[in-house]
Order: sequence, then C-alpha cells, then structure tokens
Amino acid sequence: MPTNIEIIRAHDFMKATVAGKLNFEESKKALMEIAAAPTPSDDFEIILDTRKAKLELSITDLFDLASELAHFRKAFSRKMAVLCPLERFDDAGFFALCAQVRDFQVRAFVSFEDAIEWLVVNET
Repeated sequence: MPTNIEIIRAHDFMKATVAGKLNFEESKKALMEIAAAPTPSDDFEIILDTRKAKLELSITDLFDLASELAHFRKAFSRKMAVLCPLERFDDAGFFALCAQVRDFQVRAFVSFEDAIEWLVVNET
C-alpha cells in the first residue's frame, strides 16, 4: 500500500516575535491552518522538517506545542517524523515524548532516509 507523505517546514508553523522568541498564539494559528488545509493530513504521514529553523524553542515551548496537537487530533493522527539537526536532537526527542504521552506517533530523526523508512513501515 503506498504511503503519502506531507512535509511541513518549521517556517510554516513556527512564528517568532520581534525579539526572536516563539509567538505561541501565531504558531497555534498556523497549526490550525495546516490542520484545516484542503489536503487532509489524516491521509498523510508527516515529516516536520526543523533542520533550517532559526528559532530555538524552550522546553516549555516544546511541551506547549506538543500539547496543542491534541486540539488537532484528526489532522495529526498518523505518524509524524520530526527531522532535526543533530545538535537539536534532544529537543526534538523531548517534543516527540510529549506527543507520545498524548497518544501521537511521533519520533525524532536526524536522517531524512531514516525518517522516511519509519514512516513507510506499516507497524505502529
């Protein structure tokens, strides 16, 4: 069975304040727009590509964003691979753990190929 994959880049949902901090309300709105997109995300596995993200998130920001996924459960109900640079792997892993606690299938990766391989495997 073919796997459909949607790539969401960090700049598509991570919005910053003038001071360079996460603008949580604007980021939440961007997540709502992604969830309501004409192509339903519930038909796609997702790669959340944060490799070129300039904005660094605090532990609280990561926790809050993972918590926010619960409001968009249908749109993010399939597997989500968080692709990140090696130096941010711990942060991506923390985000994934916070999402897993809320019954989302999320894993962190530094390799695009490993992320794709995990997404196309039918096991959950």
